[in-house]
Amino acid sequence: MLILNIVQLILLILLGLATFYIFIFSIASLFYKQKTYSDNGNMKSIAVLVPSYKEDQVIVEVAKLALEQDYSSNLFDVVIIADSFKKETLDSLRILPIKLIEVSFKKSTKSKALNKAMAALERDYDIAVVLDADNLMSFDFLKKINAAFEHDFIAVQGHRTAKNTNNSWATLDAISEEINNNIFRKGHRVLGLSSAIIGSGMAFRYNYFKSLMSTVTAIGGFDKEIELKMLKEGRKIVYLDDAVVFDEKIQKSEVFGNQRRRWLSAQFHYFRKGFLNALKDLILKGNVDYFDKAIQFIQPPRILLLGAVILFGVGFVLVNYFLDNQIQYTNYWIILFTSCILSFIFSVPRSFYNLKTLGALASLPKGMLMMLLSLLKIKGANKTFIHTQHTSNSEEVSFK
Repeated sequence: MLILNIVQLILLILLGLATFYIFIFSIASLFYKQKTYSDNGNMKSIAVLVPSYKEDQVIVEVAKLALEQDYSSNLFDVVIIADSFKKETLDSLRILPIKLIEVSFKKSTKSKALNKAMAALERDYDIAVVLDADNLMSFDFLKKINAAFEHDFIAVQGHRTAKNTNNSWATLDAISEEINNNIFRKGHRVLGLSSAIIGSGMAFRYNYFKSLMSTVTAIGGFDKEIELKMLKEGRKIVYLDDAVVFDEKIQKSEVFGNQRRRWLSAQFHYFRKGFLNALKDLILKGNVDYFDKAIQFIQPPRILLLGAVILFGVGFVLVNYFLDNQIQYTNYWIILFTSCILSFIFSVPRSFYNLKTLGALASLPKGMLMMLLSLLKIKGANKTFIHTQHTSNSEEVSFK
């Protein structure tokens, strides 16, 4: 019985800390109110940087739609950074009023593509916007970004959201995105911390971003590297919930696994790299933002946390009942289970409470298993470029 209770206690502490973290920020997210920023009539020049690797199926349409911004056409450039594209795709891009920069690397990475592009661009922009090759900006996205940078911000994360929920995997991916938006962006901003950045739908002061990116060596997870650097410097990252970018959600289980493996590997890599420095800065400089980001990297994926709490919670409650074990352990599991479920209820938008989501939940156990398998295969994944192939641009998305 003693060994059983020691195991329970260890699991309760580990799962409890992870659940407490998301519980606090999920509650905080309920109090988020987006500030309205004014550009004061000052329209800044913007480079919309789109690093793209073998994205022949989507890039032409993405480039065309990126040009349709409610923003003066002479003040922004769509910069397509083309790596390993077909000739016919390049020909189609050349006839568009964009800047096309062709790149080729022995080992392709987003950081290399972005650095190459900014080195080639001659215009001195005010703002850099970074998109993925499948991202579609809402009609007023650049206007919202421009207004935010009138208020002396250094970095802004837009609201990346799903443009497709056409099957169960896409729906689960879309829900995961919004949970992260609420916990790691809205909730963090409410409590005075920086928003997490995602890798796309984000904007920076151009010269700062160019200088920052020149120091990046990441193969995968470049956004996490620059995030740590910014927070160590004491920079604040703002979130714009009303500046929307539509992102293609994964539609196949194998893509889900590969994508998560890449993300998990990057997180663990930067946790190991940044934790001791973050702890030192917390103690000596009171840099809570930097330390919080390091802790965030070691957080278990929400889907695995939910699965673990349900599995161990139900299991130990039953074991305690049949063995007539101490009742307080059962009470602890009930509190943990309730807190975890409430965290998800608070952070999933109401728009997802529908029959489509209910149907998608049937894929949740498989998603939990694939996440676990991804966790077991993360070694070295951050040292290899793992490309997510995009295949479609939208269902019915309103950009205006």
